[in-house]
Amino acid sequence: MKNKAKGLFDEQFRLNKLTNQNDPLVKLRQHVDFELFRKPLEDHFNAGKDRNQGGRPSFDYLLMFKILILQRYYNLSDDSIEYAVLDRLSFMRFLGLTISDNVPDAKTVWNFRNELTKANLVEKLFILLDKTLDKRGVILHKGKMVDASIVEVPIQRNSRDENNELKNGSIPEEWKENSAKLSQKDTDAKWSIQKGKSYYGYKNHIKADVKTKLITTYEVTPANVLEGDVLPFLISKKDRGQKLYGDKAYYQKDNEELLASEGIISRIHVKAYRYQKLTKKQESDNKIKSKTRARVEHIFAFMSNTMKRMQLQCRSLKRIETSIGLMNITYNLFRLTQLNVSLKR
Repeated sequence: MKNKAKGLFDEQFRLNKLTNQNDPLVKLRQHVDFELFRKPLEDHFNAGKDRNQGGRPSFDYLLMFKILILQRYYNLSDDSIEYAVLDRLSFMRFLGLTISDNVPDAKTVWNFRNELTKANLVEKLFILLDKTLDKRGVILHKGKMVDASIVEVPIQRNSRDENNELKNGSIPEEWKENSAKLSQKDTDAKWSIQKGKSYYGYKNHIKADVKTKLITTYEVTPANVLEGDVLPFLISKKDRGQKLYGDKAYYQKDNEELLASEGIISRIHVKAYRYQKLTKKQESDNKIKSKTRARVEHIFAFMSNTMKRMQLQCRSLKRIETSIGLMNITYNLFRLTQLNVSLKR
């Protein structure tokens, strides 16, 4: 059988099929105007540059940012995202690329993300998105939810002595003398036990809008940091007069006093103590609170399932902050498509 000659519209027919099969990137492009992020990106990367200077032009900064969004949504390594952009028509369409366009290689992706890390730019982009959603009335402010989830990273194979030094807050001398070895070590990640199972990595602490399930702020810490200790960094003046839902991990006397002083109505689950069991009313109240608080779990379920597990390969708190920040931005953007909310100008 002879191979069919390639027709002029074959590529478009293939893309139409992808659209008919609910390509999520089509919905994302329809709902979100990524130009929102252009100015802060260009302001940073063009700062101090001579526009008349020669040399090979860099890739469009917004294109690079959209590649990072793809990377987080599909949880791909730098090498894998380079291959996927080269290989997938759906990726090329989302990025506005054709088969004849140059594609950033893995090293370029790494360098771009590293530059965002050095400038703490991802947090600024998250804040920009949140302010835009708030200004447009998308964030409803009818209550907030707090929760945290562990983001795992590769386990470090250290000696017992090395681990003891890390626990004491110091870096082993051998690592200091060997920069190549130190660059391969994660001195910030920590172990945490949840429901009898051990995890190694970091925590993504979030506060989300009850009605829309959009993340409005976040904090990143090593995995061993307690949720209740992070609560003061998640609340803001905008939460005043609203109910705040959280599980018993947030129930601390200091937190209850803080919420009361800030005019925030605590709906945090009351915790039983060894010699102080919950009353029937407290148990009943906790169950009522759970019906709302459980909505926050849908956020992490989306990240774990649709976004291919909450597991990252990068090392150090600063780089993890960038990747988790991108993860939270990516979730919010796709959540807008679920809410059928347009972020077009």
